[in-house]
Amino acid sequence: MASIACSSAAFTGTSASDLLRSSSNGVSGIPLKTLGKAPFSVKKRDATVAAKLKKGKKHDYPWPADPDPNVKGGVLTHLSHFKPLKEKQKPVTLDFEKPLVEIEKKMIDVRRMANETGLDFSDQIILLENKYQQALKDLYRHLTPIQRVHIARHPNRPTFLDHIFSITDKFVELHGDRSGYDDPAIVTGIGTIDDRRYMFIGQQKGRNTKENIHRNFGMPTPHGYRKALRMMYYADHHGFPIVTFIDTPGAYADLKSEELGQGEAIAHNLRTMFGLKVPIVSIVIGEGGSGGALAIGCANKLLMLENAVFYVASPEACAAILWKTAKASPKAAEKLRITAPELCRLQICDGIIPEPLGGAHADPAWTSQQIKAAINETMDELTAMDTEKLLKHRMHKFRKLGGFEENAQVDPKKKVNMKKEDQIVCTTPNEELEGEVEKLKQQILKAKESSSKPPEMALKDMIEKLKKEVDHEYSEAIKATGLKDRLDMLREEVSKVNSRDQLMNPAIRDKIEKLKDEFNQKLSAAPNHPTLQYKLDMLKEFSKAKSLSDAATLKQEVNKKFNEIMSRPEINEKLEALKAEVQNSGSSSFADLDQGLKDKVLNTRKEVELEMISALKSIGLVVEGVKSNEKVLSEKDSPSVFKNKVDHLNEEINKKIENVVSSSELKNMIELLKLEIARAGNKPDTESKSKIEAIQKQIKQRLSEAIISSELIEKYEDLKEKNSEVERSSAGADESLQKETKYEEPRLEINLGANSSFAQ
Repeated sequence: MASIACSSAAFTGTSASDLLRSSSNGVSGIPLKTLGKAPFSVKKRDATVAAKLKKGKKHDYPWPADPDPNVKGGVLTHLSHFKPLKEKQKPVTLDFEKPLVEIEKKMIDVRRMANETGLDFSDQIILLENKYQQALKDLYRHLTPIQRVHIARHPNRPTFLDHIFSITDKFVELHGDRSGYDDPAIVTGIGTIDDRRYMFIGQQKGRNTKENIHRNFGMPTPHGYRKALRMMYYADHHGFPIVTFIDTPGAYADLKSEELGQGEAIAHNLRTMFGLKVPIVSIVIGEGGSGGALAIGCANKLLMLENAVFYVASPEACAAILWKTAKASPKAAEKLRITAPELCRLQICDGIIPEPLGGAHADPAWTSQQIKAAINETMDELTAMDTEKLLKHRMHKFRKLGGFEENAQVDPKKKVNMKKEDQIVCTTPNEELEGEVEKLKQQILKAKESSSKPPEMALKDMIEKLKKEVDHEYSEAIKATGLKDRLDMLREEVSKVNSRDQLMNPAIRDKIEKLKDEFNQKLSAAPNHPTLQYKLDMLKEFSKAKSLSDAATLKQEVNKKFNEIMSRPEINEKLEALKAEVQNSGSSSFADLDQGLKDKVLNTRKEVELEMISALKSIGLVVEGVKSNEKVLSEKDSPSVFKNKVDHLNEEINKKIENVVSSSELKNMIELLKLEIARAGNKPDTESKSKIEAIQKQIKQRLSEAIISSELIEKYEDLKEKNSEVERSSAGADESLQKETKYEEPRLEINLGANSSFAQ
């Protein structure tokens, strides 16, 4: 600034220029008009001018004196103010990570002890490392919503520019909204990934306090959104796909921002993004708060890092509004459904980018590469669309949010948390129901006598009716026993677990079992217990009748298919030829056949089995396995060899018993037993009886210890299994190869999908 002091001439006969010169004689600041009327005069002095320049801040240019042309990202990277930090960021431990810190401290102590003493503690260190890794997995695979919020806000979490300089080959930052301001909270620029050029727009937080103040903690002003809008128009004009990175607690909501049109700037961005003719991908790398995030988030695809959050209001603000305290933020975070898995289920988020265990700050480079792969994959899909399809795709993504259809089938996963309608159950009077039951019973009996099918439709309708009646009776019984409130609370807990696709908590299982036991104990005292029991018995009886009817129908279908296959001319010819060959061989068992004939028998059987399997599949059955009644006996499993093995085992057991009996310890015990029996005589008292029983027990224990050795038990079990196989195989061989040789029908186990199986 410059200050001017000059002397004033006498007012009489002076020029205008002289009058404009201000005086330093004590009358400065008085209007010239007033001074002109003043009756006094002043002395004329020589005019002097004194100027004082204020020292301004020297501009800090990022361009170095000797720029390296081979730097990653190109020589223009030197223009960026974003440089590596001079000091390494201090590690920050979140509250829920404290158990991990304790294990880490133990590892450090053990390593220090090993270095000081020179002793080998490698086993203990490996054990602690394994324990740490397991604790880390258990912690980060079962994070609560509020814990994910804390990870998304972690001070060391990689920022937009951290990711950009990791994933791009070249990047040049572009500045200014062309209205006189450049908001550092939003960074824009052109970069290349694998020779593809993109326009990158992202919200930038600071890595330390100084940077956070400069970046306004990642909260953009209207200037930032207008800068982003300018770059969107630029990308749309030149055909650059747009990639936006969202990481903001929300738009800056101070008075000045509101005066400058914060709401209008966000709304303008929303409207413009829906009309851009280039692919847009948005990635939430931290927290995405309200309209401040949405202003650069109207994309064709919205991706989220695994521990990122996207919300309309922060959990703390929501808790303060609903529960009047910010301490309820964990509950609010759960209810808001702001995590990536929850938003994927709601179809707001289109994909989840994985993070390393410990969060993105644990391995920023790996996280950046996952983001790069996701961008490439998504852009491959979007660039294949033409302009019209791209715009429709973007519009449809947002139009379907929160939409619903009347009378549409609801997905069971979504239906879990929906309020159930209060259904009015119309129960049938007991007398009327008993009459219907007796009538249906008579119809089933008549069908049995006439060997006809029971009335299937009537049976099905009665089962459905009885199920509703039984459900109603159980509901009434629960109300009567006073357990309804507990049951409702338990249902809510179970539905929460099911909606998160988590394993059932053992504590919840215990609650369910306790409630079951208590209900079963109180059920007999319920007023409607006799009615409930009668309806349950009828339901079981009719369900059994229906299953028998279905089984009979299915068996007839299976038999029909089998007869169709066996009556085919080509199969009949093969079986007759095979039968003749077996008879000509003169063999009495399958084991006596030569190898070529054995192969023929097995191949023919396999062919018939495959035909039968395909036939069963055609009627909607699933064949789980094929079993044959025939077992092939090897020479080593023949009856004579088997008998020798049994005799050998008996000899071993007898030898063991003789060795034990001949031992001095057991001899003494036997002599003691004889002595006690002699003392007791014909009428032993209680004490003598107890002594005799105790000695007998000890003798039996010694003998059993000798016999029951692991080696003898294994031999006995092996022989027992071989014996059963010999019996089955001998019976199958004798029946299958008699004088009139008969083909052994395959045994098919059929699973109906409802835990029912039949064999043909």
